[in-house]
Amino acid sequence: MYSDDPFIDDRPMGRAMLRGLACRCPACGKGRVLEGYLKVRDTCAHCHEDLSHQRADDGPAYLTILIVGHLMLPLMAAAFIAYRPEPWQMIALFGTATVVLSLLLLPRMKGLMVAIQWSRRMHGFGESEIVHD
Repeated sequence: MYSDDPFIDDRPMGRAMLRGLACRCPACGKGRVLEGYLKVRDTCAHCHEDLSHQRADDGPAYLTILIVGHLMLPLMAAAFIAYRPEPWQMIALFGTATVVLSLLLLPRMKGLMVAIQWSRRMHGFGESEIVHD
């Protein structure tokens, strides 16, 4: 059971984020968060944590674009300065690398967003734990 005390960090964000990056349940770390490529499961198959409250929306796509862009641009500039490849070679190499890296990162960013929301009790995560007097 989790605490309602705001000074007790019973849902450490760091651990939840690592579990989210691994596409695992932020609560137990064992069950898979995603069903298929990007669909978030309603509940964890292992610990039955309710994951239906998540509202990742466009956040994972924005994070993926941000990360891939910051990785690819310096690599493209360095490759161009060092080797002066033909434009078609640059497009073929870095276009493929961008697509592959984006496809690899997108589900992990979705897991990360769900984990952050769970850890901070956003959008209804943790409402069932509140005990009313």
